[in-house]
Amino acid sequence: MHILVVEDEKRLAMLLRRVLLEERHTVDMANDGNKGYELAASGTYDLVILDIMLPGMDGIAICREMRDDGVETPVLMLTARSAIEDRVAGLNVGADDYLVKPFAMEELLARVNALLRRRDRGLEVSPELHVGDLALDLVRHEVRRGGRIIELTAKEFALLEFLMRHPGQVLTRTQITDHVWRYDLESLSNVVDTYIHYLRDKVDRGFPRRLIRTVRGVGYKIEA
Repeated sequence: MHILVVEDEKRLAMLLRRVLLEERHTVDMANDGNKGYELAASGTYDLVILDIMLPGMDGIAICREMRDDGVETPVLMLTARSAIEDRVAGLNVGADDYLVKPFAMEELLARVNALLRRRDRGLEVSPELHVGDLALDLVRHEVRRGGRIIELTAKEFALLEFLMRHPGQVLTRTQITDHVWRYDLESLSNVVDTYIHYLRDKVDRGFPRRLIRTVRGVGYKIEA
């Protein structure tokens, strides 16, 4: 699943990222409220893990704005505050769950999994994404086309998942970089093109129909 972590405490943010990656999630990071809101408002995530105390917009404001924008992504709030009023404030603006620091990673993962299961039941989300005869299994972390298993690296899988979550939609290089790499675009000027080439070599080569397409001057899309 694609998870956004908005946390300004660097050591905790990196620990959360490592733990979630070990669970085979794709993880994006933001360390201030303004960037966190920009990413969360896109509505492309399966879950947002959101600290309350942030530079720029705080977590309460981010969650409120998300819900006002119609973004229904589940939100797990993190805070060092344990007062009832703070928990109530978070839930009242639309947070789905609340975890007080310090917490055990086992508890965090249990709450993450519970929110993802609740989301899938509510949206009747399939554990697989399909575009034509291409299938991406989010549970087994497996890709198949025409019944043949395609071996992908973690970054190739994340890129393909992002494309398949937006079938027929043109995604710019900046959008792809922001959601798959989360680094400075200038330092990765050709990385998107390089990985699209890798994906085409594995996903399209040898099949009669190309699924991954270039929209010249704009970006890439996938469609049957």
